[in-house]
Amino acid sequence: MSRPVRCSGRLFNAPGKLWIWPLAVALVAAVLGPGSSAGADSDRTGLPEAIDTVLGDTRMEGGTASVVVADATSGDLLYQHQPTTRLMPASNTKLATSAAAMEILGPEYRFTTDVLAAGRRQGSVLRGDLYLRGTGDPTLLAGDYDKLAAQVAASGVTRVDGRLLADDTRFDSVRLGRSWAADDESAYYSAQISALGVAPDTDYDTGTVIVTVAPGAEAGDEPVVTVTPDTDYVDLDVRATTVAAGGANDLTVEREHGTNDIVVSGTTPVGGSGIKEWVAVWEPTGYAAAVFRDALAAHGVKVTGPTRLGRQTPGTATELAAHDSMALKDLLIPFMKLSNNMHAEILTKAMGYEVSKDGSWSAGLAAIGGYLKGVGVDVAKLRQVDGSGLSRMDNFTAGQLVELLLAVRAEPWYADWYRSLPVACDPDRFVGGTLRTRMCGTAAALNARAKTGSLTGASALSGYVTDAGGRELVYSIVLNNYLVSSVKPLEDAIVTTLAKSTAEAAALVEPKAQPRTQPKAANGTDLECAWRKPALC
Repeated sequence: MSRPVRCSGRLFNAPGKLWIWPLAVALVAAVLGPGSSAGADSDRTGLPEAIDTVLGDTRMEGGTASVVVADATSGDLLYQHQPTTRLMPASNTKLATSAAAMEILGPEYRFTTDVLAAGRRQGSVLRGDLYLRGTGDPTLLAGDYDKLAAQVAASGVTRVDGRLLADDTRFDSVRLGRSWAADDESAYYSAQISALGVAPDTDYDTGTVIVTVAPGAEAGDEPVVTVTPDTDYVDLDVRATTVAAGGANDLTVEREHGTNDIVVSGTTPVGGSGIKEWVAVWEPTGYAAAVFRDALAAHGVKVTGPTRLGRQTPGTATELAAHDSMALKDLLIPFMKLSNNMHAEILTKAMGYEVSKDGSWSAGLAAIGGYLKGVGVDVAKLRQVDGSGLSRMDNFTAGQLVELLLAVRAEPWYADWYRSLPVACDPDRFVGGTLRTRMCGTAAALNARAKTGSLTGASALSGYVTDAGGRELVYSIVLNNYLVSSVKPLEDAIVTTLAKSTAEAAALVEPKAQPRTQPKAANGTDLECAWRKPALC
């Protein structure tokens, strides 16, 4: 495989196999047609026939599949089925976003959040404004804002005769991605994007709160509702009722459009489990400022003026407190293992700012496209409109994803990036991630690493697996336009077939039967398993 050569800040491929690989795909497709192998031993191994059998499952009737398998070391194609057909990749889009982030921002990149004073000090009084300035850190917890407030108090300030100004100007003011579903507005996996936010727990779902509903002591009582973190930024409208033991636990928690009014409705039985829901807030910058203001008050720092959002910090301001995020190489773990959409979008805008001082989606996507082009992916033949794959306008082919998976193996940061991919059947949530319950008891268990992807009618799995002969393989499976609740058994069967096979002989693994039930969101949308909180994958 060729190694990208850097020239004037852009990437170009040195002569080698990678740059001719797309041409080879096209030539083989023209000669052999879909579902054929490009490897010299393809007819002898029977791998194409095995994968074709899986794709022939009735669950894909009327659907579309783009599937490519290659030898990771040589880059040689072993199988292809419609390798140039563009489909919705869902969260496989994060493969491009995360790889570009590692190259453009670097494995040691850290987000910074600081507090600065503009004005003059008179003893313990700041006569001027206090600025809270963010750069996009998606891992900030209420506890981190508390530590910032403690630093302000330790600096000797006890009173601010001015305003609290939230500086989120590192990014633009566009909060939601292109063509994101309107009925996902309050869903935590579709939270608004800002350079300032708060995450409620160490899954780091920034811009959200956790609403916990417990039944009252007796039938007829109002349920007990709490919010994490404890903040008045959201208002609870409890319309739910506690019913007798054995009754229905049928609760709904949803934020009303354009507000931070969270409505809790339905019923929950005495002694029942209640519900826990992660809910996206309206205007995350205001949320961060509210949490920080409460923390300042708790540390004896009074701000007399109002809170204002979107104000840029003047260059003359002096720093009072600062916080750095974990390094990007570590942030990739919750990002990729749990398929965190907000991390993807924040990194996209951060790349835009890094490359062109423009913290927008358009600038960030241009930066991602520049990286992909540099490693040999023809960006003129794909469409990426967000960083996460939440948009149904994203279009990639399996061939392009395999090109990327082959190319990143030569990157100096590859080991850290590879570590971020979910591992089949590893029970540790931050190792197995969205694959922690898949392919268990098979040759792919603790072997296959891959990024998952799920939207209604779109599913994908792309990554690496070692076959029975010790050969590392790269694969991408993108399935669209099916009507069944899930085609993940087909993806698992293909990867397990690869894991059981050798270069000399294929070992077909038939897909498991369709599960009787498939968890879905309240609006009926198929979701990544990590998005169905609090249930675990």
